[in-house]
Amino acid sequence: MSLVEQDARAQLEALRARRVSSAELVQEHLRRIAQHEALNAFVHVDADVALQAARAADAARAQGAQSALLGLPLAHKDVFVTRDMPSTAGSRMLAGYRSPFDATVVARLRDAGAVCLGKTNMDEFAMGSANENSAFGAVRNPWDAAAIAGGSSGGSAAAVAARLVPAATGTDTGGSIRQPAAMCGITGIKPTYGLCSRFGMIAYASSLDQAGVMARSAWDCALLLGAMGGFDARDATSVEHPAQDYSGALDAPREGADARRPLAGLRIGLPREWFAHGLADEVAQAVREALARLQGLGAELVDIDLPRSELSVAAYYILAPAEASSNLSRFDGVRYGHRAQQYRDLAEMYANSRAEGFGPEVKRRILIGTYVLSHGYYDAYYLQAQKIRRLIAEDFLRAFASCDLIAGPVAPTVAWDRGAKADPVSNYLADVHTLPASLAGLPAMSLPAGFGRGAHAARPVGLQLVAPHFGEARLLHAAHQFQRVTDWHQRAPAN
Repeated sequence: MSLVEQDARAQLEALRARRVSSAELVQEHLRRIAQHEALNAFVHVDADVALQAARAADAARAQGAQSALLGLPLAHKDVFVTRDMPSTAGSRMLAGYRSPFDATVVARLRDAGAVCLGKTNMDEFAMGSANENSAFGAVRNPWDAAAIAGGSSGGSAAAVAARLVPAATGTDTGGSIRQPAAMCGITGIKPTYGLCSRFGMIAYASSLDQAGVMARSAWDCALLLGAMGGFDARDATSVEHPAQDYSGALDAPREGADARRPLAGLRIGLPREWFAHGLADEVAQAVREALARLQGLGAELVDIDLPRSELSVAAYYILAPAEASSNLSRFDGVRYGHRAQQYRDLAEMYANSRAEGFGPEVKRRILIGTYVLSHGYYDAYYLQAQKIRRLIAEDFLRAFASCDLIAGPVAPTVAWDRGAKADPVSNYLADVHTLPASLAGLPAMSLPAGFGRGAHAARPVGLQLVAPHFGEARLLHAAHQFQRVTDWHQRAPAN
């Protein structure tokens, strides 16, 4: 196996040992990206910018610098603004737009020494579950080209799965890190809402959007999350929480646990509602087998109830479009973004610019959001959805009184065929298992846990773990121990 096909940990070890330079590593990754253009995982790659940053990293290392990610190649989801590369959020509305500043997440990873190779494809303005809503075309799943990669961070997931980069950033509003991570067979984590800065993230739903990491393993995710997290005074939703060394604590044994049972004393809750009707047999079997491995590591499995989980789809698809209708009102063709060429007056310029710049799914959600916020419907829909959101969060609080983590499937099925779900509602229902944690602002992650069966034998299945607020260390520790005794995260699609 070549170095570029190995995980971030292995690549960093090679860089620190001077077995390879960052410039050499970046060049190899750029060659690999060029060889896999058919995946459509990237919307922009800049070899000159990447190599300049790589040479700077090599020079810094030669002078004794020891930054945590020094010289490591990665990619950013195109929802994070960057000075050196265009930022489009997967939309014609922002075609060619260049930001005058970097998003905080981008800046912090760069300051830790990471080298950005490019921007990854995504559903337009992060609205989608399949990465079929991008203005730049659908992303293909590296495991099966006929399948979706998952959305909205499908480009990042596909790039990591295909070994184009060892890690990439993503964002999760209702499952957009966990779902594509599961469908592409990689590890992805959505941290507690407010742990990572939203400054410089092109907004979809401000009370739900959260930056996160997609990589091969829990260890890799822990390292990057430690670098990008932390309070940011420029973000009104940022939480003042002490910085943590997540990767350094991964191998620390739990109190009272031995080496053979590192998860002894950990109680993992299994929501009855997540294993009910609608869950594909092949997914249920893979998840059950993964839970048995956790049990073998000493964890105790306990049944719990999250009775309002089934309401999460309805609540989310009222709240998120409502916030989107507000956030996307800034794209009017006046200050930046697409402006129509044909119009007679200002009102027509607004209308034509938005009609031409936004895609069908974005228009659909703006219309829904505007409707539920309108006079006469605000109380009936928006306020009721907010009440349901609070009840869902309270369900989690009660559940965590009897368990330390919650586990279940990421999605009810494996990745489906591209174009198979033309009905928007069928796409929305695919988020049923990820939406509850998002509405509650909880940290959650997806781990590779097997594959489907029969015609879906090449399509990965993900195991979801959810922790209480700021329980990232506990979450990552359990995931790391699971990956020490399984090899699902090490499997790669055919080159």
